Amino acid sequence: MRLKVIEGGLSTARERDGGTESGWPNREDVRREARRRLGASGYHRSRAMEYAAGVPMPSSLRYLAMQIEFAAEALCRLDRIPADFHSDLYWPKLDDVTTG
Repeated sequence: MRLKVIEGGLSTARERDGGTESGWPNREDVRREARRRLGASGYHRSRAMEYAAGVPMPSSLRYLAMQIEFAAEALCRLDRIPADFHSDLYWPKLDDVTTG
């Protein structure tokens, strides 16, 4: 069993500082962070194995993808997206996900 920890805030300086001219993050910044977290979780590799070799994706990983998508949509619906949207505070934890 392998566990992977994804640390928030590992984005570039431009993304950390808001990514837009207004100084506040936009919806694309949030979606980019969601894609980064999903990629770091091993979801895409597991999905490819499921389609190519018939190896079922762990349900915990499938559930994590739904949680990440939900968090991204909730952040995108805010009038003003928090400057620290990349913080682990806003995103689901990967404690129970196995990607081995």
